[in-house]
Amino acid sequence: MSDGPASPSLPRGKPAFVQDPHRTREISERNLEAAIGREVRSFRRQQGMTVADLAGVTGLSIGMLSKIENGNTSPSLTTLQVLSHAFSVPVTAFFRGYEELREAQHVRAGEHIEIERRGTRSGHQYHLLGHIGSNSSGVVVEPYIITLSTHSDVFPTFQHEGLELLFMLEGEIDYRHGDRVYPLKPGDSLFFDADAPHGPEVLAKLPARYLSVICYPQG
Repeated sequence: MSDGPASPSLPRGKPAFVQDPHRTREISERNLEAAIGREVRSFRRQQGMTVADLAGVTGLSIGMLSKIENGNTSPSLTTLQVLSHAFSVPVTAFFRGYEELREAQHVRAGEHIEIERRGTRSGHQYHLLGHIGSNSSGVVVEPYIITLSTHSDVFPTFQHEGLELLFMLEGEIDYRHGDRVYPLKPGDSLFFDADAPHGPEVLAKLPARYLSVICYPQG
């Protein structure tokens, strides 16, 4: 069931993405010197300073500052104190990238959390699969398993910020996004801008379960 113009489809050829998901950082990028260098460069750029400007303020040579920013030398505590005064930040600010915690959550089968969301009152059952709050990526991701049963109502007027991905696991539904309706069967996916009204419009085969992953900016 659909209306409106034909829906856009993925290109048949393999798309070329800039990001390599298999790339791991080299050891030189993970060490303390590189972490300090990235913070020094970041603070300098935030204050609109060139390396020459920073050299003039601190009395450090341009060559030394370049080595620090590139992670090619281990700056002394005295040097870090000089830089902290130049940027008006505590010395500990240079270690943020090295000490930053990268979180992960492992949720075993049956241990996901059932929560209340806007569609719960319409008989939509939400199981939250994990949650990481403030993080370095700048985005928040909410992964859910949503279950619809004979007690569920159609509810095609969800609307919120961010992007959403649906992946159908069981059953069949007709899912509305804006002025279009998409029939979803097991294995089908739907990826969309969640700021348009959306939600299940026809519960064709129950029970129905699908993965919903919502992504939006922090704050």
